[in-house]
Amino acid sequence: MSAINVHPALDNLAIELPSWAFGNSGTRFKVFGTPGTPRTVEEKIADAAMVHRMTGLAPRVALHIPWDTVDDYAALGVYAREQGVELGTINSNTFQDDDYKFGSLTHTDKGVRQKAIDHHLACIEIMNQTGSRDLKIWLADGTNYPGQGDIRGRQDRLAESLAAIYQHIGPDQRMVLEYKFFEPAMYMTDVPDWGTAYAQVSALGERAVVCLDTGHHAPGTNIEFIVAQLLRLGKLGSFDFNSRFYADDDLIVGAADPFQLFRILFEVIRGGGLDPSSGVALMLDQCHNVEAKIPGQIRSVLNVAEMTARALLVDTEALAEAQENGDVLGANGIFMDAFYTDVRPALAKWRVDRGLPGDPMAAYAASGYQDTINAERVGGTQSSWGA
Repeated sequence: MSAINVHPALDNLAIELPSWAFGNSGTRFKVFGTPGTPRTVEEKIADAAMVHRMTGLAPRVALHIPWDTVDDYAALGVYAREQGVELGTINSNTFQDDDYKFGSLTHTDKGVRQKAIDHHLACIEIMNQTGSRDLKIWLADGTNYPGQGDIRGRQDRLAESLAAIYQHIGPDQRMVLEYKFFEPAMYMTDVPDWGTAYAQVSALGERAVVCLDTGHHAPGTNIEFIVAQLLRLGKLGSFDFNSRFYADDDLIVGAADPFQLFRILFEVIRGGGLDPSSGVALMLDQCHNVEAKIPGQIRSVLNVAEMTARALLVDTEALAEAQENGDVLGANGIFMDAFYTDVRPALAKWRVDRGLPGDPMAAYAASGYQDTINAERVGGTQSSWGA
């Protein structure tokens, strides 16, 4: 058997890490504390930088506002660069304030809607200071019971609110609208699917795009079809990668269904989403409730890298020929051959050739970093949901 080589396009892979993944998280019943958990956004960035040093594929850190609020964002950007990473997406938060109990950008009260709009304008100002490109909006807005809200009226108010925000988006910035079909609203969310998100951003302009969270779909949804369609329409702005068994479980990406991750990444590549000029941002959005956080992020990055490397092995010329000839099993076989290829030795060599650890998980365990932060990060308040 000939040696497997990593496709050169893997050099284009960059995975943005979420600051909140390094804080404590849990279930609806308990948020669990762990030794070494960051107490400040600087400590979150330091942990993210360690992931990048181990993998070479995680050069940016996303912030969540107000969880990551600081007095001087320019200084925070300098600190991040000193650690070897950049500040990335700014994520807004309109789901943890009492005023938003019945909605934020869709609320019937104009004053509440304006408060939510003003929060996003403040996030844009943070983007101006950090040099961030993307403002990501995920809304908890929705209803629990039929008749509770005017479905059409809520869409109208959403469109009006998004337009008010969008007019402040700079020429080199983007608004990225995320969708989720349920939770916390159980009857309907105001942005439940890719079609609604697409309709809303299309009405705004070319700098408004859609974020696809892999955990935000009903069971059985063909997510790779959505990827292909949004890429085809030029409206796929970003991913939130995670894994799910039942609902929005926010588990390590690829843990539940690595074949699904492979299929998604094949469509990303097929649609040009891995090209540097595509603008598609790949990001993790996960909670590490029972596993260690930094190794959890390292494992996640490695999972995305492995499935990307496999997807790049698909013989697209042979696949196209089989498809044209109606060779059902031949086409499927070409696809499956790439998926079943073990690229881990080739990826280890790829890392070593770039001065990175061949085995990032083992290298992190041997680094002593976890013992150091466990000893140093004593006292203060550990970062958690809402902080």
